[in-house]
Amino acid sequence: MKILAIETSCDETAIALVEASGGLPRPRFKILENLVASQIKIHAPFGGVVPNLAKREHLKNLPLLWQRIMNNELGIRNKKSASKTITHNSKFIIPKIDLICVTVGPGLEPALWTGIEFSKELYSKLKTQNPKLKLIGVSHLSGHLYSFLLPSDKESLKSYGLNLKSLFPAIALIVSGGHTSLLLMKSLTSIKKIGETRDDAVGESFDKVARLLGLPYPGGPQIEKISKDGNPLAIEFPRPMIHQKNFDFSYSGLKTSVLYYLRDNKDADMADVAASFRQAAFDVLIKKTFRAAREFKARSIMVSGGVSASRELRKRFNKETKKSAKIKLLIPDLGFSTDNAAMIAAAGYINFLRKKNHKLEANGNLQI
Repeated sequence: MKILAIETSCDETAIALVEASGGLPRPRFKILENLVASQIKIHAPFGGVVPNLAKREHLKNLPLLWQRIMNNELGIRNKKSASKTITHNSKFIIPKIDLICVTVGPGLEPALWTGIEFSKELYSKLKTQNPKLKLIGVSHLSGHLYSFLLPSDKESLKSYGLNLKSLFPAIALIVSGGHTSLLLMKSLTSIKKIGETRDDAVGESFDKVARLLGLPYPGGPQIEKISKDGNPLAIEFPRPMIHQKNFDFSYSGLKTSVLYYLRDNKDADMADVAASFRQAAFDVLIKKTFRAAREFKARSIMVSGGVSASRELRKRFNKETKKSAKIKLLIPDLGFSTDNAAMIAAAGYINFLRKKNHKLEANGNLQI
């Protein structure tokens, strides 16, 4: 099955073309194209994502990325000939697609609508080629959740594949700018939320603390960068809810603690502040994730979402996992940790097999 996936939930315009096979027992994905157009430079002067600017850029980028998909599939590299070929009798050169998946939430609704409307337009055009073509809505969070199914750069197509039976039950941690969620997965399709943030998401707290430190947007990579020169034990910031028996999180208080520290310590070393904040934030994630793994006798831990791109977080999860040889750690490649459309294709394939379909309407608060 060939899947076209579209992702426009925030400030990344992404389109992917993926071949999927194997069904629910052994899903396998071959990524033909995975294109992402970043808007970071546009939103950086504002210190965060501006919804209407994001919408404008999505509207501009979507047709450009789709044209690149068509060009690459046809092996066209010369721009002039590519443009001429695509406009001439294009219905015969568009690659056959069996399923279109589009992110419908959660996210910024003006941005989400651009992807939804674009997918509808493509669907109406491509259906003339393939009457069996399907169009379904996908949760952005499901994309992150199922990103562990995507092949890593180190895996060959011959060796790629997971023994799913050996992975479950599993604990899945989704950490991003808008979400911090802990999930219990008894199988690929049996998912239960066991914890989430009660206020700020961990990625959101990184952006806010970065602004307090005078660092540019996005905050996560900037804090990661300057933390290399700091002492993570220099400042004892609080670890909110770390000792509570539930699996919920809270990051608003940690951010406020950094604010007060900077107010009372004008000559504070910014690298020490960043490193100590990061240490506190990650301590809670790791402590609660591994406690959940022990309580539910998990065979594996899956970490996904934009914050999982942090090399320090990956290092600490790997270190903790090695203490328990019985637990397998699954973190997608960096390119699949941040927002992308390949993960939407993976989630769309699973949803299609489950006959699960979200309405083609933007839902900023859609749950997994």
